[in-house]
Amino acid sequence: MFNSHSLVFLFPEPSCEIQKRRKKLMSRMQAINPAEATGKTKDLLDAVQKKLGLTPNMMKTMAQSPAVLEAYLNFSGALANGSLSEKVREQIGLAVGEANNCGYCVSAHTTISKLVGLSEDDINYSRQSSSGDAKTDAALKFARTIVLERGEVGDADVQQVRNAGFTDGEVAEIIANVSLNIFTNYFNHVAVTELDFPKAEALKKSA
Repeated sequence: MFNSHSLVFLFPEPSCEIQKRRKKLMSRMQAINPAEATGKTKDLLDAVQKKLGLTPNMMKTMAQSPAVLEAYLNFSGALANGSLSEKVREQIGLAVGEANNCGYCVSAHTTISKLVGLSEDDINYSRQSSSGDAKTDAALKFARTIVLERGEVGDADVQQVRNAGFTDGEVAEIIANVSLNIFTNYFNHVAVTELDFPKAEALKKSA
């Protein structure tokens, strides 16, 4: 496990200026009202509502460009049919969202993680790129390294995740899931998407 000092280094808090700016910001991009959508936009939003039972603001905002929303849905849908479990994919989402200081994504993944059976401790540790399960722990640390090093990982980083029991195909899926979450993190940062999930509690850093 990490101590609080290492966590501050790995996940630096946004500067005071950035935090103040975020608090003042209003959404920069308007979410599409599904009731007013037409054509392909309507088809995509209807499909989201049918599958999830709700239409998150992130997807309604992505719907400003049907190409963007369709790309996101296809990418996430393809990875959902991959080798990594739903729990591990959510844990990667938590780790990447925390690393990128994306409050919207951390809140969304926290809510979904509870639905797929992750405990409060699982969620808290995942946000710190850590897990009590050795194999999952290796995946989360690799995901964190990808984010912090902007993909420029070392041979030892790849070998470490292989040694934990991941095939090259599964390593490819970890990279893809990190990339998907970086996209949503950055999209929500730029759009300042209005939060429509319960706000995630402040991270309880491990001693």
